[in-house]
Amino acid sequence: MDRRAPAPFRHPADVALRTAAKELGLRPREFELAVQTDHVRTVPGPPGGARRVPRQELERIKGAPDFPGGLRERLRVMGASEASELLDISPARFARLARAGCFGPVSFYVNRYRTVVWLYLVEELRDFAENNPMLLTGRLPAGMRAKLQAGTDHRARCWRQRRLNQLVRHAVGPWEQAAVRASVLDDATLAEAVPDPGERARLERLRPCFLEVRSVSKATRDTLAELCLAEGEEEIRWHRFLLDAELETARAAEAVAAAPALRRRATSRSAPDLEEGHLLQPVPEVGARPDPGTARPVAGPPSVAVPRRRWSLLRRRRPKPAARPAR
Repeated sequence: MDRRAPAPFRHPADVALRTAAKELGLRPREFELAVQTDHVRTVPGPPGGARRVPRQELERIKGAPDFPGGLRERLRVMGASEASELLDISPARFARLARAGCFGPVSFYVNRYRTVVWLYLVEELRDFAENNPMLLTGRLPAGMRAKLQAGTDHRARCWRQRRLNQLVRHAVGPWEQAAVRASVLDDATLAEAVPDPGERARLERLRPCFLEVRSVSKATRDTLAELCLAEGEEEIRWHRFLLDAELETARAAEAVAAAPALRRRATSRSAPDLEEGHLLQPVPEVGARPDPGTARPVAGPPSVAVPRRRWSLLRRRRPKPAARPAR
């Protein structure tokens, strides 16, 4: 008999990510961006394996009238210099709008000077220009100017939020979603938010890969690690609030799942087990003294003393038979 472990189940209509990228004619970074922005829908793969792309999703994308040029255009990104030319504004004004959070970067890279270069979707920039033409010319609103003068910079925060939303959508359960929320908090903040060491270890075990780092220097890795952590009191407070909500949901779901097992265990403990000889105790006879070695105290209502009556008083006297006449 063949005792080898069965192969993990794979839906025949699902394909690997690399195969899907090849069929769509996308480079690895383009396909990664397509998945992050939900232009290509993925589904969970086998346990412990990578996600996969349904065949139906590939047919839908390839069946679009503008494929493949339309898909590539929707995935087109550019830096601040090109983006300012696209919006017909100065690079300084574009940087101020980006720092104010008017549009968020979709990805980035670190150049040789260890400077973070943010990249923006062309499609989102065009939508912003169409819907907010008043911000492209003239003075910026007073509230926005005050925040920028105070040093506000929402570019990293917008990128983290975009990445978090994607990871939450890909989470397969409430504990996985809580692990996503916890992934942007540093160790000290997480220990304060989750005092239970067991729960923290569970979140750490389920923590997703927030950013794939290829072969880079240690200084670059440190820069990337800082970008993955929430900064500022407002952002940290917001992620802690979401983490508390996710943890409550995860604990409640776990309690509901464990309730039937607890009920069965309680029932099995309370019910008499006739097969193992735990029989009902016989009722002792009236007046019999219980055996101190085997008797168990039984809780019940307090006893009431009943007055005893003499049997002669309870016995009804019968009349004596009449004397028979003499013959």
